[in-house]
Amino acid sequence: MATGGWDWGGDESPLRFDDPVEWDAAYERGEDSLGSAAIGLAFNCSLAEASPRIVRAMQLPDIGQRGFAFTAAGTAARLNSELTPELYAALRAEGHGRRSMAENAIDDTLDYVPFRQLPPWFKWQMVRMTVQNKLEYWWMLTTDAVGDARRALRGRRS
Repeated sequence: MATGGWDWGGDESPLRFDDPVEWDAAYERGEDSLGSAAIGLAFNCSLAEASPRIVRAMQLPDIGQRGFAFTAAGTAARLNSELTPELYAALRAEGHGRRSMAENAIDDTLDYVPFRQLPPWFKWQMVRMTVQNKLEYWWMLTTDAVGDARRALRGRRS
């Protein structure tokens, strides 16, 4: 269905989408590809313009389009080195499980937003992940050392 300046049924790349007002109208009409278009908004609009649309796209019924909305949130974090309070809240709400849809967007936020600017829950996630990664590293070192010791002892017996 072609309405406004965007052909929602066509093969135009949603990553070039740059019209928040048209996104709102398409949302009201129930168009497809709103999550994909939210990525375009993250690339081409200000964070203030893109943020409320990304949050709405995170609630879309189509799981694939919701996934694109979380990609848009990660993109916004990468490009702006910050997020809006609404985006932080939406990522936190979705991000309680480690295998959540928000996992990559949360990782992007932790990688690209300065620690000082993160809300408390995100700071806690950064600390938790740092400790978890360090413990996993030590575990792997210990496992490797035990394996090396076993191989060395077996070599002496032969």
